[in-house]
Amino acid sequence: MDREWRKYLRELLDSVQNPDYIRPYDIPNIDLYMDQVTTFMDEHLETTKRFEDDKLLTKTMINNYTKNHLLPNPDRKKYTKEHMYLLVFIYYLKNFLSISDVKRIVEPMQEMFYGPEADFKLGDIYRRIVDIEKEVAQGLGKDVMKKFLRSRDAFPEVKGEEEREFLNIFSFIAMLSFDVYLKKAMIEKIIDELLVPAQEERKAKKETKKSAKSAKSKDETKKEAEEGTSETAE
Repeated sequence: MDREWRKYLRELLDSVQNPDYIRPYDIPNIDLYMDQVTTFMDEHLETTKRFEDDKLLTKTMINNYTKNHLLPNPDRKKYTKEHMYLLVFIYYLKNFLSISDVKRIVEPMQEMFYGPEADFKLGDIYRRIVDIEKEVAQGLGKDVMKKFLRSRDAFPEVKGEEEREFLNIFSFIAMLSFDVYLKKAMIEKIIDELLVPAQEERKAKKETKKSAKSAKSKDETKKEAEEGTSETAE
């Protein structure tokens, strides 16, 4: 491997092993208006843009997330730290999952961990996930190195230097793409077979509880009416 490729590989691995992300302590302790939210995201995720005019997060996106129940409604037009944690999760997940699948992940997260009554907070989850991602990034670097080295010798029989170089790069892309394809398929399978049934079960329990409460209320109203009629008759 020539010197140029060695330099490129080091830069590539550095970008994988040291990704830019929003650290827990980066998120403000005060509630933010929508303009402040979009500005914050733009500033802290600037390096993740592929092109300069890429939009990381817009007002329309935030409104759509709220409308489709991926994000709770703001409190008097302000977004809390919990909103910000969810927005970061949504931002990363929507890069490779459909919005409907992202919703299947973050909706139960809201139900179980959003708000002051939750025992385990979204902030706790965010901090834990950031720590885990650091570990994953380090391991990923080794895997990328292995694929890269394999790709450099994928087509030794091709005589043309330009053609061989293109095929080597293509093989590297193909290996990375196949890895993403398999992992995406696994994620979708986990969502369909584990998250969706669990969510349906929670909804069924809520409906049962709601029906029981409604029936109890009706019985109490009926009983009060009967007692009132009895007193009148006396």
